Amino acid sequence: MEDYDAIVLGAGGAGLMAAAVAGQRGRRVVVLDHADAPGKKILISGGGRCNFTNLHATADRYLSANPHFAKSALGRYTAQDFLALVERHGITWHEKTLGQLFCDGSARQIVELLLGECEAGGVAVRLGASLGAIEHADARFTVAHGGRTHRAPALVVATGGPSIPKLGATGVAYDIARRFGLKVVEPRPALVPLTLPGSEALFRALSGVATAVEARVGKTRFAESALFTHRGLSGPAILQVSSYWRRGEDVAIDFRPNAAPGWLVEAKRARPRATLAGALGLPARLAEVLAERLGLGELGAASDRALAEAERRLADWRFHPDGSEGFAKAEVTVGGISTVELSSKTMEARKVPGLYAIGEAVDVTGWLGGYNFQWAWASGYAAGQAV
Repeated sequence: MEDYDAIVLGAGGAGLMAAAVAGQRGRRVVVLDHADAPGKKILISGGGRCNFTNLHATADRYLSANPHFAKSALGRYTAQDFLALVERHGITWHEKTLGQLFCDGSARQIVELLLGECEAGGVAVRLGASLGAIEHADARFTVAHGGRTHRAPALVVATGGPSIPKLGATGVAYDIARRFGLKVVEPRPALVPLTLPGSEALFRALSGVATAVEARVGKTRFAESALFTHRGLSGPAILQVSSYWRRGEDVAIDFRPNAAPGWLVEAKRARPRATLAGALGLPARLAEVLAERLGLGELGAASDRALAEAERRLADWRFHPDGSEGFAKAEVTVGGISTVELSSKTMEARKVPGLYAIGEAVDVTGWLGGYNFQWAWASGYAAGQAV
């Protein structure tokens, strides 16, 4: 039996952050993970350069059954706080778009930063063995791992969600939560490509075509690029709305989000011999498909009323996804351990003193663009300060 002040389950961003903060407060901490290397999700993020935070990471950029839950942690550990840590480690960075910050070099630098912070706190990191039995008695948690039994008054669940199972992701966090009587909001894939049915095969045939759009689900809208794939729709705008999409709902696309009202009639006046496909200002293959669907050729041959109707449809083109590409392709998970069960200040379970849940394991899911890493850092910091 090995005794610690805190056991952290999961060597991802949130777990390593929590362990480092606690260790540097003088706590004796061990991190346990079944993976053979730490931070695997970090390493593949941002095309290998890790979109490590977002300058606009406020609670309104996160999905949760309680939209206010993330405010406390995000307010006490901000994007600027993590950026200061990045700079202290000599990591150079750049802002790409929309407040997204990336390493100039490799995502591995962020993993090394976290391991360096853990080392500074004397944290033990143990990898490459499955978690065994988890027990709780006499205000102590015991966890079997790799032939050893670890015991501590604090247990931090940072095992993430089931997205990207090829990296070893599982739903073990939910199993642990239920084992201790905590509610779980049904998890579903988020930031994930959507699939189209055979009736929309003409658009699937546009595989590889991308264009700037505004995508909408209900009242939620994102103006970024969309990408047609051999299975359906992807690209940043689609990934963003996928987190809000529910089976049976339409996804509406505005193919000309910045166009002024009446732009097609104006185009007809200026160039009556131009074709609709040529006037759209979109990638040629996409423009041809849209013009074919609208049944319009030369602008001069169309009535103003027909052009106004074409404008309306182009601004509100409805796709009917029949599903998503699932957890295998989802960047994150919507849902997870219910925030009703947790303190927003410490991330501790109200019903089970000493049990904490952080990161993607919790029902807090950020937008695309570094928001989920900032939640990992902020929730990890909150738990690390509390254990």
